[in-house]
Amino acid sequence: MQKIKKIAMLLIALCAVALPMATLAEDVAAEVTAVDALATADTAMFTVNNTWMMVATFLVFIMHLGFAMVETGLTRAKNSVNILFKNTAIPAIGLLTYAMVGFNLMYPGEMGVDWNGIFGFAGFGISCPEGGLTSAYNPGYTYWTDFLFQGMFAATAATIVSGAVAGRVKLGPFLIFSAIYVGIVYPWVGSWKWGAGWLDNIGFYDFAGSTLVHSVGGWGALAGIILLGPRLGKYVNGKVKAIQGHSMPLLTIGVFLLWLGWFGFNGGSVLSADPGLVSYVLVTTCLAAAAGIIGSMTTSWIVQKHPDLTMVLNGCLAGLVGITAGADVISVPWAVVVGLVCGAIAVVSVMFFDRLKLDDPVGATTVHLVCGILGTLFVALSPDHGIVPQLIGIAAYAVVCFPAALLIFMVLKVTVGIRVSKEEELKGLDLGEHGMEAYHGFQFFTNV
Repeated sequence: MQKIKKIAMLLIALCAVALPMATLAEDVAAEVTAVDALATADTAMFTVNNTWMMVATFLVFIMHLGFAMVETGLTRAKNSVNILFKNTAIPAIGLLTYAMVGFNLMYPGEMGVDWNGIFGFAGFGISCPEGGLTSAYNPGYTYWTDFLFQGMFAATAATIVSGAVAGRVKLGPFLIFSAIYVGIVYPWVGSWKWGAGWLDNIGFYDFAGSTLVHSVGGWGALAGIILLGPRLGKYVNGKVKAIQGHSMPLLTIGVFLLWLGWFGFNGGSVLSADPGLVSYVLVTTCLAAAAGIIGSMTTSWIVQKHPDLTMVLNGCLAGLVGITAGADVISVPWAVVVGLVCGAIAVVSVMFFDRLKLDDPVGATTVHLVCGILGTLFVALSPDHGIVPQLIGIAAYAVVCFPAALLIFMVLKVTVGIRVSKEEELKGLDLGEHGMEAYHGFQFFTNV
């Protein structure tokens, strides 16, 4: 009987120990399951973020075709091959120079040279760091996605210049300018904000590049057209002679391709697939573009006495450039105002540059420089951002980018020359530079 009691007591003791142990095991298993579920969710979100960033990269890439179509449509047919060639070479030059020096110049990080946020450099070439393919690098994208997305932005700066100097610039010197400007100037000044440099520290704000991309290209364009001079026959006896573009369909296709690309340009600048912020940015972007069309259409109709398609399409681009700096912080009603103002100003600005005898065949200085500056100022419409840092940022880019572009073009001008001969300009750059025609068999271009 005593033995039975002892066995019973032992069983009771074992149960008393086993039950808490079983509960503990269940709790541990539940915690492990929860951690695994959280890790799986984080991985899935990282994949979604990175996928959206790659889609945005594809959209920015297609903008190069849009620029090519706009520039081709707004210029004469005899220069079409030359323009298409430049717009094919520029993305190649931009990506390669960005890989060699640009990416590490724009985003120096904590390694390498760093001079008080004014100049930094993390070394030549690109190399994925440890953890660069995981969310440890960034919750929104991998190292390689980061490089490719930013590289697509870089090439657009030279594309902007291409349109302004179309029809009279030598191909070789222009490509040299593009390599230097995109490879060194653009990423260096870009580091002041996006690379956590000195402008970022004082509160300057530029969400997707009204200043960092568009006005940088615009300052380069202005320097180019000043040193090149106008196309032959553009200004006669003190009067402006309009030189019509040869293809309005190509121009229209180009503008709509650029509008499509801006979904990636601005939407991708959220740097994640955050559904709320991405969708908001796309709404403000599209409303500004639409308002830009209305603003330019109304102004053109009043000032020119007829609705000018080229002005209206440039008004669309003006609205897009104007909203780019503050697409994530400007309210919806103000986004419409930004588009209306930029669209209206675009019409007046094109006429103003003509009055100054600054020949810009595609209106690049208007769309990208003037509206880039306006867009950067419009950021102050947000209660979270002040006007003073924006003014400082605009001035800083003007003081560096315009003289830098002027210097590069000037050195090229006195060494190898930057303008084609009169005969070559009259016959067209397609024959002079490339020995071919864009529309072979239809026309032979021998005069203005």
